[in-house]
Amino acid sequence: MTPRSAFLRQGARVALLLLCFISILPLARPAAAAPAYAVWFRFAPEVEENWKFAEVTGDPNQVIITPKYAPPNVGRKRIFVLYPSASYAYDIAMSTVLQSFAEKRLNVEFTAFTYGGKSDIGKQALALAEGGYNLILSMGSQSTAWLWQNYKGKRLPVVSICSKDPVVLGQMTSYDKGSATNFAFTSLNTPVQVQMGYVLELKPSLKNIGILVDSRNVSAVETQAKPVADFLRAKGVNVLDIAVDGTVQVREQLVAKIRDAVQTMRKTDPELQNSAFWITGSTSVFNEIETINLAAERVPVLSVVPEVVKPGDSSAVLSIGVSFESNAFVASTYAEKILTGKSAAGDLRVGVISPPDIAVNMRRARDIGLSLPFSWFESAAYVYDYDGRAVRTKGRFAPSDM
Repeated sequence: MTPRSAFLRQGARVALLLLCFISILPLARPAAAAPAYAVWFRFAPEVEENWKFAEVTGDPNQVIITPKYAPPNVGRKRIFVLYPSASYAYDIAMSTVLQSFAEKRLNVEFTAFTYGGKSDIGKQALALAEGGYNLILSMGSQSTAWLWQNYKGKRLPVVSICSKDPVVLGQMTSYDKGSATNFAFTSLNTPVQVQMGYVLELKPSLKNIGILVDSRNVSAVETQAKPVADFLRAKGVNVLDIAVDGTVQVREQLVAKIRDAVQTMRKTDPELQNSAFWITGSTSVFNEIETINLAAERVPVLSVVPEVVKPGDSSAVLSIGVSFESNAFVASTYAEKILTGKSAAGDLRVGVISPPDIAVNMRRARDIGLSLPFSWFESAAYVYDYDGRAVRTKGRFAPSDM
């Protein structure tokens, strides 16, 4: 036997042994595929402690949510949640509702359904809701507007959640009485006089403000952009309307428009000491907070959405508004009152949050040289310190690591 043939034979034995060894190993399991509903429905991880989430076979537009803590057949109520699309805001709102119901150990099953803003699918959803559900949660302003048009005065009570001001949108005539229909409204808005009172306390000599909004988000335009613009123009402030199309190249649009706005601000405010940017509740806009901060230079970026104030640098410096969490808590309380027979939907006044949720990022304030009134820190719902740590959460001081 030549050395070469011996080498080849030895190599064949090794290969055979390896093949036998591999054949007895357990097959690696493929990573579990994300459920079909994950494209539009998400929730906080801690929610799974009390709730089970199940796909509906053949229908990616639905997810069924049942409590782990309650038996299925003992007085269980059913809530139908109508979504228009995916949204970070809706993730927070739905997680808050589930946590609120779990804390009270309410025996409620949810079905979340996305109709994608399509009326024909929305009508299919309503037919499903009519078949055994006790209440509808209308998630977001788009769903609320569609239901108001297509389901007002019908059998099931409807509670709006994560939806903007129904009075400004013409769905209600006032805040101090109910709708006298099957609808109970809550509001994501803070009265403009209150919000701008804070802004003018921060910047008493305000000369310029740039209002950032998605032009396709009608509710944000009507309830958050226009009222602020009208209020401040009446006080002689130069208002710069910075509207973008939230469906295409949002980042590029924002960079160009904000840079132009900064140059315009410098004409009357060379040091940018009396100017500000105001972010509305347009998801496509506030998701780009890092881009906005970079383009804004030293101009403070304020927001109507408390969740845009976060730890670290990718944050607005200040928010004055209603958090998605606070609004969802009001909506869950309204739903509970209706389900337990304590109130009729049409008797409930518009659910508003007062005083507003204030959120402050001290790191951002320091970086742009902005001084904030000390009293704001005492009343703020959320405060993040210079190191990016939460020192105040939900109006309470956070535990120290020291």
